[in-house]
Amino acid sequence: MQLSGAGIGGLMVAGIPVLGNTVAPERLLEPGADAATKKRLADVALNAAKSKGATYTDVRIGRYLQQFLFTREQKVQNVVNAESYGIGIRVIANGTWGFAATSDVRPEAIARCAETAVAIAKANSRLQTEPVKLAPQKGVGDVTWKTPLQKNAFEIPVGQKIDLLMKVNSEAMKNGAAFVTSNLFFVNEQKYFASTDGSYIDQDVHRIWPTFTVSAVDRTSGKFKTRDALSSPMGMGYEYLDGLASEKIAAPYGLVGYRNSYDMVEDATLAAKQVKQKLTAKTVQPGKYDLVLDPNHLGLTIHESVGHPTELDRVLGYEANYAGTSFATLDKWKSKNFNYGSKMVNIVADKTQVGSLGAVGYDDEGVPCKQWDLIKDGILVNYQAIRDQAAIIGENESHGCCYADNWNSVQFQRMPNVSLQAGSEKRSVFDMVKGVDKGIYIIGRGSYSIDQQRYNFQFGGQLFYEIKNGEIVGMLDDVAYQSNTQEFWNSCAQLCDQDDYRTFGSFFDGKGQPSQVSAVSHGSATTRFNGVNVINTGRKI
Repeated sequence: MQLSGAGIGGLMVAGIPVLGNTVAPERLLEPGADAATKKRLADVALNAAKSKGATYTDVRIGRYLQQFLFTREQKVQNVVNAESYGIGIRVIANGTWGFAATSDVRPEAIARCAETAVAIAKANSRLQTEPVKLAPQKGVGDVTWKTPLQKNAFEIPVGQKIDLLMKVNSEAMKNGAAFVTSNLFFVNEQKYFASTDGSYIDQDVHRIWPTFTVSAVDRTSGKFKTRDALSSPMGMGYEYLDGLASEKIAAPYGLVGYRNSYDMVEDATLAAKQVKQKLTAKTVQPGKYDLVLDPNHLGLTIHESVGHPTELDRVLGYEANYAGTSFATLDKWKSKNFNYGSKMVNIVADKTQVGSLGAVGYDDEGVPCKQWDLIKDGILVNYQAIRDQAAIIGENESHGCCYADNWNSVQFQRMPNVSLQAGSEKRSVFDMVKGVDKGIYIIGRGSYSIDQQRYNFQFGGQLFYEIKNGEIVGMLDDVAYQSNTQEFWNSCAQLCDQDDYRTFGSFFDGKGQPSQVSAVSHGSATTRFNGVNVINTGRKI
């Protein structure tokens, strides 16, 4: 789901999704085509498709910018600057989808591309038994949406960013790390959408992800341990890193949670100290424990056990790549009483939360984004559906969660932000820990596995602290918990309130064939789960 710093050194850049061609960094600051120009080009496609028999057409003109920086210890391993620009045209003709794309944005080339999309649709229609049925969508006219920014990350000099990473690495090494890699990822999607519904939507979307991995080594035994950054990718600008939006949340054992800002140097310094402690941490005794899960950890569990299984295409069996199908089948939803979790489990989907990775004004079908319930008071109440899926579940409109990762990728249903709502009672992490007799406090996302129906799973983490009689008594190691989705969410017993709410995120969530990536956040407050089975992964009890 997410690439960590440990796997993305300079020699591994080919494993990172890079769109388009590499360019000089100053090229990323050049303005793209203005909205009036893009509207004229979009109209060429709309008119050409209609003239060839399309009954519906949408056009996406996209300019996608990326800057990725990779370092290790005191060396810069790579700086990647990439730009991709082109147009994707999707049509319905003879009741069937067709799609074509081109990087040639001359009017005559766009018209030919639209004609190709219609020809593909008509060819496909010979194999389709039922026509595509789109949920109605009123055109929104000419509108714009931009990620709220204080500082555009692409305007910050590369040298300043490298200086930050060098300081991160230096402080980690000073405080006991044997090795350290650090990375910065910046993405800007300049997307223009037009459709025969009457929408012309210009959006400017920014995302940022700072991350690192520190390692400590016991030279005598050869044993080593790692700790990844406790950052979250965000839909923000460089202010996430420079303290302009500083907001920290205190937690037991000197830990700090970050919300709307991230001190990368502070986290790396603490990580170096903690990774040395992991070398001598006590191995866990298997058994049943109450788990206190930090948002930076719980977000991955939400992603895998709620986000993916409520994607309607997986539920229907239309999609199985990169995660399998879903146990949360339509019969469970139709029963209106399928007990997904305890009554305090309320999970919402949205693409509106400010600062989240999924935040946009409109999805890639031109649908205004919104929030809706997936699980209400523990009951499965809805799925994630786009325009050609909505009727299947009796909805009269799309949920606004359609997305394509590039102009030359066809848009399809992608996970919006999926978040566990915080508790209504005032409760801090300190309060929660005080109420636990035998438990483990888990921070950060680690290795995991989950079956093809998103039901049986196992999750690790970055840091584990033993709780006895309401107090944290020391660090543990070799911890993973096992459960199934329904059992786990029904063990949810306590939530911290909104003051503790934070997000976890994934920059590179994969789906589909050919594969596409998307960025998505998962919010929660610190949450307690009672009586969860914990295993020892070190086999050295």
